[in-house]
Amino acid sequence: MGKIVTFGEMMLRLAPVGYDRFVQAKEFGVVYGGGEANVAVSLANYGKDAYFVTKLPKHEIGQAAVNELRRYGVNTQYITRGGDRIGIYFCEKGASQRPSKVIYDRAHSAISEAKPEDFDWNAIMKDAEWFHFTGITPALGDNVAGITLDAILAAKSAGATVSVDLNYRKKLWSTEKAGYVMNELVKHCDVVIANEEDAEMVFGIKAENTDITGGTLSDEGYRKVASELISRFGLKCAAITLRESISASENGWSAMLYDGSSFYKSKKYNIHIVDRVGGGDSFGAGLIYGLTSGYDMQKTLEFAVAASCLKHTIEGDANHVSISEVEALMGGDASGRVQR
Repeated sequence: MGKIVTFGEMMLRLAPVGYDRFVQAKEFGVVYGGGEANVAVSLANYGKDAYFVTKLPKHEIGQAAVNELRRYGVNTQYITRGGDRIGIYFCEKGASQRPSKVIYDRAHSAISEAKPEDFDWNAIMKDAEWFHFTGITPALGDNVAGITLDAILAAKSAGATVSVDLNYRKKLWSTEKAGYVMNELVKHCDVVIANEEDAEMVFGIKAENTDITGGTLSDEGYRKVASELISRFGLKCAAITLRESISASENGWSAMLYDGSSFYKSKKYNIHIVDRVGGGDSFGAGLIYGLTSGYDMQKTLEFAVAASCLKHTIEGDANHVSISEVEALMGGDASGRVQR
C-alpha cells in the first residue's frame, strides 16, 4: 500500500456554542482542521497510510494542531515548523433560512509565508501512490501556488496519481486569478473534484438549466461540465457533488462521476445537517479511498457520497465514521436506528 499525501493549510476553527450568533457568543469551541487535513484524517481512519504536509508554528497552538492529526493516525513527519501563527476562522452555524457565516483571520499564517526550501518534495513523494490538494492552498499566495506546483511535479515524477478539489473561495481570490493559477496546476492533475459551482467560478464552465440558490440542479448540465473538464485537461475522471440547498438545515446530497467514457450517478440522500463543514472533503476522501482500493467507478462514487452524507451529521471538520458504517448506508440502511 503506497502512501497518500495531502498538502494545505491547517486552521483553528472557533465557533459559538450551538446555534448562537457571533454577537451572542460568550465562548467559542475549538476545532483544528482544513481541507486537505480533513481528507488525510478520513483516509487514515479507513486504514490508509495518510500523510499531511503543511507548515505550523513551533509554539503550543501549532503543536496542538499536530497532536490532533496524530490522534487520528495521520503521519505528520513532513510538517515543517516555523512562522508566527496558525490561520484562524470563525464559524457561525446557520439554521433553517439563516445561512452559516465564516470570518477568516488567516493573514500571515505560517503556511501562507512558506518558502520552497521548507519542503523536500522528492523525499516526501517517495513511494507515494496518491497526492491531493485543494484550490484553497494556492489561493493563499503566489509563493504557496509555486510550492503546490513543485509538489504536483514531484508526485507525477514519483508515479503518483494527483487529485484536486477546486474548492473556490471568493474571500481568498478573484475568479480571474483563480482561473489563471488553477489552469496551470490542473493541467498536471489526473482527477478533479468540484461542487455544483466550482467549475463555473474557476474555469467559466457553467451547467445549463441550473439554479443553485433555488436548489434546481440539472444532471445533463453537470454531465456537460464534467465532460468539458475531462476534455480540457486530459483527466482520468471528474467528480461533481450536487447539493440541493432546501435550507441551511436540510439539503439533498448526491454526486456524479465521469471517466471519459461513462457517466455514473449516485443515489440521493436527504440530509438534516448537524455540521456541513468538511462535507466536500469527506467526499474527496471517500473517492480516493475507493479508487485506491480496487472499487469500480459506481461503488467508488456511492462510497464517497454515503461517507460525506454521514459527515454532515458529525460535529467538527473531520469525518469520524468507519468503513462498515459507510457500507451500511450504501446498502440501504438509512434508518438511523440505535445499533445495539
